[in-house]
Amino acid sequence: MNHLPVLQVIVPLLAAPICLLLRHGGLARVLATCVAWSSFAMALISLDQVAQLGTLTYYLGGWEPPWGIEYRIDRTSALVLVVVTGIASAVIPIGPGEKSYQIPGHRHAMYYAAFLLCLCGLLGMTVTADAFNVFVFLEISSLSTYTLIGLGSNRRALTAAFNYLIMGTVGGTFYLIGVGLLYQMTGSLNMADIATRLSEMQSTRTVVVAFAFVTMGLAVKLAVFPVHQWLPNAYAYSPSAVSAFLAGTGTKVVYYLLARILMTVFGAAFVFDILGFDRLLMPISLVAMFAGSVAAIYQTDLKRLLAYSSIAQVGYLTLALSLGTTEGIAAGLLHMFNHALMKGGLFLVVACIVCRTGSSQISELGGLARRMPMTFAALIVGGFGLIGVPSTVGFISKWYLVSAALGSGSYVVAALILASSLLAVVYVWKIVEACVFGKAPEGAPQEEAPLGMLIPTWALLGATLVFGLSADFTTHAATSAAEQLSNGVKTAKLISRERRQLHAHTLAEPNAVTPAQESGQ
Repeated sequence: MNHLPVLQVIVPLLAAPICLLLRHGGLARVLATCVAWSSFAMALISLDQVAQLGTLTYYLGGWEPPWGIEYRIDRTSALVLVVVTGIASAVIPIGPGEKSYQIPGHRHAMYYAAFLLCLCGLLGMTVTADAFNVFVFLEISSLSTYTLIGLGSNRRALTAAFNYLIMGTVGGTFYLIGVGLLYQMTGSLNMADIATRLSEMQSTRTVVVAFAFVTMGLAVKLAVFPVHQWLPNAYAYSPSAVSAFLAGTGTKVVYYLLARILMTVFGAAFVFDILGFDRLLMPISLVAMFAGSVAAIYQTDLKRLLAYSSIAQVGYLTLALSLGTTEGIAAGLLHMFNHALMKGGLFLVVACIVCRTGSSQISELGGLARRMPMTFAALIVGGFGLIGVPSTVGFISKWYLVSAALGSGSYVVAALILASSLLAVVYVWKIVEACVFGKAPEGAPQEEAPLGMLIPTWALLGATLVFGLSADFTTHAATSAAEQLSNGVKTAKLISRERRQLHAHTLAEPNAVTPAQESGQ
């Protein structure tokens, strides 16, 4: 067995309580930074090993599924691991200046502990192949996220955290009910085993209800329109570094889970052909694209503007999934990767601005192009990415989305994708206009953001240019992952068959050593 899958989860899980025990914010920051960078390195190694050796598996306690819990890293989860750990590595080393402004100094150790717990939950959701274990990690990430949001000195952060708590609890409960119904029908919690047994059953009402509960629960966590109410305030009132981390990772992992469960547990034939789920998901996605962008246009706070923009971008993700084709799934995974870079970088730009000006109000951005040229340049790069200007990752995403829509015969959808980009032009120009032509507030600082904040900001937004000019790596990774998801039920049957054969072989050999016995030696 390969230990990389379990190390991704164990390392941040063990480091989180150590941060609390250290009590010193500086020491906790060093430890958390080392853990995040180590996780990123392991994710890159996992991606390389999956490309060379195939899927990596780890059985907790040596017990094979469906009796034990399995961790798996395949082509899809390896890509998500790189996204999550990459964003975490860029966000966590940000200097204490911005966090000192928004998070009191005595809470810094708790901040890093909650950050690592959230990272552990996100990575756990990505690698686990157990449906109930997904719920466990979902709650770990959610509880730590509530803490991260509420740690800010802004009083409205507590209200935002409470609203997210209510919505998150509803979403988690819905998901758990759905998993319980699936267990009632199949007697298993392993996703591959569930998929195999569901494919051998008829589409009973219990399966349909389980599908509805699981999908609705994940939709709440993903902030799919119209159950997105928790997201704007959560992003706007949390510390900017937290907003960058959540925007770049939280919804991306849940989107991966939604795509994985729809395609590999229930199967495309059941979801799209029998239930016709695309006829519901596609209109909702289109409305989200336009409603989120229109709402962003009317915002006066930069963080709220980016938050509503994220709702529109979630619409792009679910629209790609609703196409029900391999090309659509590839476009969705590609946009998941690209949007994580863009939105994570843009929220770090906000962190730079707040660090110097103490405000994220658009009306106070006057003269920013002259006062903070490096920060403004980063803002321009991220804004161009949201619009989809050529040479940015946003252009690559929309190119593949439009191509997937045209390939499925959805010409109107392709036209609406292009039309929604015009709304992005409006709200991005609103920011640029304030920064270039607006009058600087009296006594506004003339100092650029600290280098320790500019480096991670440009690391993310510079990557949007690198992958925008040379998209071979991302497009190949997304296409390869999409092909694996598209063959989900077929792959699940193959995995289950191999397990049964291995188990039968073990029983046939009297002297054979079982994994559980081997682990106990």
